[in-house]
Amino acid sequence: MKRILLLLIGVLPLLPLHAKTVEHLLDNGMKLIVREDHRAPVVVSQIWYRIGSSYEYDGITGVSHVLEHMMFKGTAKLEPGEFSEIIAANGGSDNAFTSRDYSAYFQRISADRLELCLELEADRMRNVVFKPGEFARELAVVREERRWRVDNKPRARLFEQFYATAFLSSPLRIPVIGWMNDLKNLQMQDAADWYRQWYAPNNATLVIVGDVDSGQVIALVEKHFGDIQPSDIKPPKPRVEIEQNGERRIIHYGQTSNPYLVMGYKAPVLKDLDDPDDIYALDVLSGILDGGYSARFAANLLRGQEVAVDAGTSYGPFDRLAGLFLLAGTPNQGVTPQRLEQAFKAELSDLMSNPVEADELERVKAQVIAAKVFDRDSMFNMAMQIGMLDSAGYDWSLLDSYVERIRSVGAEDIQRVARTYFKDSRLTVALLLPEPEEAQP
Repeated sequence: MKRILLLLIGVLPLLPLHAKTVEHLLDNGMKLIVREDHRAPVVVSQIWYRIGSSYEYDGITGVSHVLEHMMFKGTAKLEPGEFSEIIAANGGSDNAFTSRDYSAYFQRISADRLELCLELEADRMRNVVFKPGEFARELAVVREERRWRVDNKPRARLFEQFYATAFLSSPLRIPVIGWMNDLKNLQMQDAADWYRQWYAPNNATLVIVGDVDSGQVIALVEKHFGDIQPSDIKPPKPRVEIEQNGERRIIHYGQTSNPYLVMGYKAPVLKDLDDPDDIYALDVLSGILDGGYSARFAANLLRGQEVAVDAGTSYGPFDRLAGLFLLAGTPNQGVTPQRLEQAFKAELSDLMSNPVEADELERVKAQVIAAKVFDRDSMFNMAMQIGMLDSAGYDWSLLDSYVERIRSVGAEDIQRVARTYFKDSRLTVALLLPEPEEAQP
């Protein structure tokens, strides 16, 4: 396996990283990115609006997600649900999602049906009709979705309260689905105002990946989107996180048979740094700890010390706002969460004190590169990576420099970032524990 991974480092540049990609800016401010991929006669169309929960504020949290639902409830031309019915009747599929930094709408369809998608998407950019009955139904659906996905799931509630503890002023403390009290009091006018403010060509990027000719796509996009008037988009005021100078801890009780531990260290994103080396080193460091069967968490914590049933890391180097480097896991039977926390910290301490051996570093870098590059083999995932980067304020061409950046990470870089960012003063810890038994009278 090691030999195969090392060979992949030399082979990966031969994969279609540098496929023909064209960027075009319409006069109304809308950005178009077309990436030609002629391996199959299909196309992926994704429109990304730079609006999500990190743009929201108290009182209207969840409005971006509610608006996503309303985008399927009809326009002056279409009845509720008709958008998706038309796409399905033409052999395609469609859906949408809302995140902290963006809301995106997508279709997968035969390449010769692309214009249909563009026509429908251009219509609902500015022409969604808000009807009280439809809004009330969708708001009820979202509230039920929150009950099902968050309120009835102890780990989801833990993560929600964990982020609200880790961040005091950053909008990252706001859950994407919104707080239930805000959802109970959200008005249709709140969603309609949000739509008129943010759903505009000069706040959108259209990403097209598939069996298309970029010149023809530009002409079609100009035809359907070119006459849509831009809005006066005022960027939200910055809500910079208050500097953390001490460890924060919470305990959450829930209906669970197993404890669960989450640790988060404040960590930068690319736009925070003059020198981007740190974020690539943190990306590789994440792979050292949580890169599969041979990674340190699996080898040392799951199999070696047997202190965890599962353990993993998470880090978003290309997010819009600075976030967290996460470590999370479930203690093994008979192991306390405190013991697992000590084991996590011991792994981090080892990275600070001892340089990673060359063989291990090369293996992990090969894994990190392979995972990223092979993910681009899917047209949909390729469009996703382009859209996420652009919507978070980055140049999509970072995709093409990623491999070289990861290759350049050295053992000294791993030590440096471990020492810089894994400090208790930057740490928030959350424990999920079974609900205590009620005391007998």
